[in-house]
Amino acid sequence: MLERTVVIGSTHGLHARPANIFSQAAAAAGLPVTLTKTGGKTVNAASILGVISLGIGHGDEVTLAVEGESAESVLEELAQLLLADHDA
Repeated sequence: MLERTVVIGSTHGLHARPANIFSQAAAAAGLPVTLTKTGGKTVNAASILGVISLGIGHGDEVTLAVEGESAESVLEELAQLLLADHDA
């Protein structure tokens, strides 16, 4: 399992639109992906409700974990989505 900690780039955090973009990409990856807010709980990254339930704001640190054959490329793609400002 590969993990990476990133800082959320979206100005308003992972609200509905950026959370939807992220969770759809996680689901499309076809691998088990989890998202953990630092100091908080861990959720299935493919679940938009799970992602929104974390209450992730701009500048919060989260840890992505991906398991599987192409985990490195999936981890990079998903990390870039979290680093981008989808509110710009």
